[in-house]
Amino acid sequence: MPVRPLLGAAAVTLALATAAVATPATAAEPQESVSVDRVARLAADGTVTLSGTYRCTGGGPVFVSASLIHSGPETTLLHGIGSTRAVCDGTLRHWTNKGRTLTDIPATDTTRVEAALVELAPGSGLLPLVPRFRAESPRQDVTLVAS
Repeated sequence: MPVRPLLGAAAVTLALATAAVATPATAAEPQESVSVDRVARLAADGTVTLSGTYRCTGGGPVFVSASLIHSGPETTLLHGIGSTRAVCDGTLRHWTNKGRTLTDIPATDTTRVEAALVELAPGSGLLPLVPRFRAESPRQDVTLVAS
């Protein structure tokens, strides 16, 4: 497996893990946005594919991260569904993230998804890189469709 995707995933994992001590989120510039498609795919092996669009300019490195929020009768589970390196050139672009959940989620079920543009910005001291949220989608319902 190539090392580059692993480094990117590790960087985003670190960024999300340190979000509590990161710089506070500020309102995104109008030209920066991220959205989620209303239909997500669920493969037989449990792999979920989420997609949508984003637009950003400058900075970097920037990633599109996505989470699936599934509410059952007794619990609510948050599943990180991968991250994609964003190309921040001001163009509206499509993103797709894939990941496996730790629990079974039924197909044709409605669940919630949120996505964010996260920049790994220079920090200081023990945190050389800190996450800075550049745009976030509101949590929205999506339909899981068996693929």
